[in-house]
Amino acid sequence: MEQFKPDVIIIGTGLAGLTAAMEVTDAGKRVLMVDQETEENLGGQAYWSFGGLFLVNSPQQRRMGIKDSLELARQDWMGTAAFDREEDYWPKQWAEAYLKFAAEEKYAYITKLGIKPMFMVGWAERGDGSATGHGNSVPRFHVSWGTGTGVIRPFVEKAYAAKEKGLLAFCFRHRVTKLIVQHGEVRGVEGDVLAVDNKPRGAATNRDVIAHFEYAAKQVVIASGGIGANHELVRENWPERLGVPPEQMISGVPAYVDGKMIRIAEEIGAHMINRDRMWHYTEGIESWNPIWPNHGIRILPGPSSLWFDALGNRLPAPYLPGFDTLGTLKYLRDTGFSYSWFILTQKIIKKEFALSGSEQNPDITNMDYKLFLKRIFGKHAPAPVEAFKEKGGDFVVSDNLYDLVERMNGMTGEHRLNYESIKTQIEARDRELENKFSKDTQVNYIRNTRNYLGDKLGRVAPLHKILDPKNGPLIAVRLHVLTRKTLGGLKTNLNAQVLTKEGEVIRGLYAIGEVAGFGGGGMHGYRALEGTFLGGCIFSGMKAGTYIARLP
Repeated sequence: MEQFKPDVIIIGTGLAGLTAAMEVTDAGKRVLMVDQETEENLGGQAYWSFGGLFLVNSPQQRRMGIKDSLELARQDWMGTAAFDREEDYWPKQWAEAYLKFAAEEKYAYITKLGIKPMFMVGWAERGDGSATGHGNSVPRFHVSWGTGTGVIRPFVEKAYAAKEKGLLAFCFRHRVTKLIVQHGEVRGVEGDVLAVDNKPRGAATNRDVIAHFEYAAKQVVIASGGIGANHELVRENWPERLGVPPEQMISGVPAYVDGKMIRIAEEIGAHMINRDRMWHYTEGIESWNPIWPNHGIRILPGPSSLWFDALGNRLPAPYLPGFDTLGTLKYLRDTGFSYSWFILTQKIIKKEFALSGSEQNPDITNMDYKLFLKRIFGKHAPAPVEAFKEKGGDFVVSDNLYDLVERMNGMTGEHRLNYESIKTQIEARDRELENKFSKDTQVNYIRNTRNYLGDKLGRVAPLHKILDPKNGPLIAVRLHVLTRKTLGGLKTNLNAQVLTKEGEVIRGLYAIGEVAGFGGGGMHGYRALEGTFLGGCIFSGMKAGTYIARLP
């Protein structure tokens, strides 16, 4: 490292940091990337993702007959974000800029790198039932061929190519503990060198300190991620509007997502805003084969499973599978319990269950067309889903409802579920299928959504009676709160420069990705439209990188 004199230091080797590094090294400047984890973890959280990207009026949408526009996307975003604070000035500017990027430049940017969106467009966060409120009016969730591994691959390749040219160096197992400030400007970093660790990607590594380091550069970029694995910090920042923080949560991110760089930045005057805005899922299940501590997986549900709270009451609209993540979280927190239930059939799980994560989708991750077609047209659910059904501690399978409910009660040991009540509710729903008319919102929505070819082919099961034995077996899934994303973050301007509470630029310091709320300190506002986390990392990394690249 004595011979390598970087122009820029980037803290974190995830997607945002890699994007910034690509832009800076493409301009011929030198980058040092430091990370407390091992080289095995290059690519960060994005590696583990489903690879969803938010695009507006894409070729895939047009081929599927989806009419999208920047105006409609803005309507959905602003209705979802619900910006209402004075400190939302920069987040709103970032939201406007990102929407324009998603509608105009993003498709060309990612495809030029070799990222390939799949032909079917998913419909995530279907909304609260109002045109101007929360949710996507049309499908916009573009899964990348290769999932998260396919998203990070070109950026990782670019980084290693820059390293070969002498423009980039990595310092893994280097944990930053302080930002160096000279004459009011950030001019470097210092911290601890951690002991070598050979654990596989995602596993928690040691924190044994073996040395100290200090590196200097004119520009420092924080790309260290959010707080999702730090449950103490999640509870500390939990907003009253979402009810009481859960006593038990599972982690959708590895242990290194600890939020510690936020405090380090605050020590030199950086302004952290919107701490109370966060994004956690209610469809989490405990991994039967965990990689990181308290490892949870999110079910990406289609709209057909019946959702019950811990007392056996069916959730009302719009708190249906795949509709309103945080609205459902608030509703369930108000019940006072940390779990809820899906009840469904084999027909539903086969067609509708996908599991978030590159490792849970080997067909898409490994770009295996034959296996993917088997997912769409096969007789069984994808193998990872069937494995959870067989081995997962949150799954119950039975050929009759009475036994199913008894075993659900046995799983919790609390016996809160009443068989007759659940039977009555399911029978009432099934009775709504006896003609083409219905007053059941979920039934009507399923009929509507199957008009979209993408859902009909690969996402939404044909309507059928839950209690008809020919559709069985019956399946129950206990669902947990799964921590995931930090929506607030360090406040930044559109160059990704970090700002003080007074709005002054901290010269030499930048923040990108989740640590900046994906831009500005929270470009999503209170809620997200999905597919916007990876895209937010790419966009904010691009903005910081291109700005730094232009500096003298």
